[in-house]
Amino acid sequence: MIGMAQEPLTIYKLIILYMLDRVEFPLTKAQIGDFILDHGYTNFMNLQQAIGELIDSDLIRGQSMRNRTHLSITPQGRETIHFFGNRISETIRDEIDAYFKDNAMTIRNEVSVYGDYYKATSGEYEAHLVAKDRGEKLVEITLTVPVEEAASTICENWQKRNQEIYQYLVKTLF
Repeated sequence: MIGMAQEPLTIYKLIILYMLDRVEFPLTKAQIGDFILDHGYTNFMNLQQAIGELIDSDLIRGQSMRNRTHLSITPQGRETIHFFGNRISETIRDEIDAYFKDNAMTIRNEVSVYGDYYKATSGEYEAHLVAKDRGEKLVEITLTVPVEEAASTICENWQKRNQEIYQYLVKTLF
């Protein structure tokens, strides 16, 4: 039996699993946090504890890219939410569904477009840029630059201007 102090944490975990089960792509910790914290369900510390415990029990996976952690649900997590999802109130489920409906494009763009950089064995920096749509890669580019600042700037600009760059490439190459 779950203790009373454990009950709210269990609900937060179920909310996170429900959110990840509703989308076909990873969500960032920030996106989940924005929803949960903006609705006043819990505080930042409880949210971090819930995410940590979900990762530890292999119900979700976390992957760090630059300054973001992308979270995705595992098969065990899907099984868990399908079994216990009814413990989340209909009101909360409706709020989550409305959040995704209202923010679908922003959320998808934030996780479907990413750039990361690393130091290559040559000593230069490689900026790796990706844009996906429904899980399929639209474009993947690696640019080698001499300094870390340039690689960082490239990744930031990719996040802001990827659609424009993609359209330019298609127009120019076709």
